Amino acid sequence: MSSQLIRALFLALLSTIVALPVGYFVAHWAGWVLFCGGLGLQLAFHFRNFSRLDHWSKNPVVDDSLEGEGAWDGVFGRLYRHEKDLRSQIAGRDQEVAMLIAAGQALTDGVVLLDQNDQIVYCNTTAEMQLGLVVATDRGQPVVNLVRQPEFIGYLEAGDHSRPLTLRSDRRADRVLSIYIIPYAGDRRLMQIKDVTQTDRLDRMRRDFVANVSHELRTPLTVLAGFLETLQEYDVEPDERKRYLDMMAEQSKRMQSIVQDLLTLSSIESAPPPESDAVDMASMINKLHRDAEGLSAGRHTIVVESDGQGDLRGSEPELVSAFGNLVANAVRYTPTGGTIRIGWKAGPQGGEFSVKDTGIGIDAKHIPRLTERFYRVDRGRSRDAGGTGLGLAIVKHSLNRHQAQLDIQSTPGVGSCFSAKFPPNRVIGL
Repeated sequence: MSSQLIRALFLALLSTIVALPVGYFVAHWAGWVLFCGGLGLQLAFHFRNFSRLDHWSKNPVVDDSLEGEGAWDGVFGRLYRHEKDLRSQIAGRDQEVAMLIAAGQALTDGVVLLDQNDQIVYCNTTAEMQLGLVVATDRGQPVVNLVRQPEFIGYLEAGDHSRPLTLRSDRRADRVLSIYIIPYAGDRRLMQIKDVTQTDRLDRMRRDFVANVSHELRTPLTVLAGFLETLQEYDVEPDERKRYLDMMAEQSKRMQSIVQDLLTLSSIESAPPPESDAVDMASMINKLHRDAEGLSAGRHTIVVESDGQGDLRGSEPELVSAFGNLVANAVRYTPTGGTIRIGWKAGPQGGEFSVKDTGIGIDAKHIPRLTERFYRVDRGRSRDAGGTGLGLAIVKHSLNRHQAQLDIQSTPGVGSCFSAKFPPNRVIGL
C-alpha cells in the first residue's frame, strides 16, 4: 500500500476519532459537520495541488518553483526531474540531428532524400546548386517535376540502379553529373550526385590525345612509306630521287620533333620540384631576343620592353624552354611586317614575362583549350608553321611547377598577348 493512501486513511481516521465524541456528547449534527469538514479540507488540499498539476500539464516547463505540499511534493519533484531529463535528451538528440545535417551540408557531393513517392524530403546545398533546387520551397515536391530531363526520369523509374547515370546539366551545360540511386529505410531512396566534370574533361582529353598523336604520327609515316615504296619499285631520275629524299627527311624530322616534345612533356610531369637557382632575366631576355631575330630572319620587328629589374628563382632550362615556346609561336603566327614585343617587369606583386604580337589572333572559344596536347585552332596552318601542337602544354606544365599562371589575351586579326605571371616569392633582386 502506498504512503499516500496510508496518509489519506490516517487523516480520515483522525477526523472520525475527533467527530465521534463531539457527535455523542454534543450533538449528532455537530459530529457530522466536523467529520465532513475534515474530509472537505483534505479534498480542498488535494484539489488545489491537482489544479496546479493540471495547469502545468498544459504548458510543461522546467521550473524550480514546481513543487507541491505534503504527498504532492514528491509527485511534483518526480515530474520536475522527468521533464528536465526529457528535455536534456531532446536537446542532445537535436544537437546530433543538427550535426548530421551540418555534415550533409559539408559534403562535396549532392544528397537528395526521396520518400516512397519520390518526393523531396531533404537536400543539401551542393544538390541545390547542382540541380537548381530550393529546399525551402521544393520540399514535398516530386523530384521529376523539378528535374525534367528525359534520361533522368527514365533512370529514376527504372528498376536497375546498379550503374550510375551520367547527366549533362541542363542549367549549366559545362557541368557533368553522375547520379546514384541508393535504397534506404524500406522503400525510400537516396540520390547521390557527383560532379564529374573534371573527370569527364580528362577522359575526353585522353581520348583526344590518343587520336591526335596517332593522327600526327600517321601523316609523316604515310609519306615516308609512300616514298619508300616508290623508290623501291620504280627507277626515278636523280633530281626526283633527291626531292623524295628531302621530303622524307622533312617528315622524319617532324616525327623527331613530336617525339622529343612528348618526352620533354613527360619528363616535366614526372620530375621533382624545380630548383630554386637565381635566373638572370636580363641575360635570358637577350638570348630570347637573339633567338626571335634568328627565327624571324628579318621578317618582323622584335622589340624588348624590360626595366631590367628583378630576377626569377627556379629552373633556368625549364623557363628558357617555356619562354622560348611563347616567342617561337609569336614569330610563327605573325605575318611578315608584324611586331613582336618581349617584355619583363617585376614588382611587389610578382613578376610577369610577356610576349605580345600583331599576328592572326585567336577566337575566344579556343583559348581555354590552347594548352591541351595537340589542340590546334587551325590544323593545316599550325602544321605549315612547323609546330608540333605540344608547345603550350609544355609551357603550362613548366609554369605550374613554378607556381606561375599563363594568361592569354587575343583578338582575331589584331594579335595576342601571352603572359607568364609569377608570385612574389619567385622574384628576387628587387
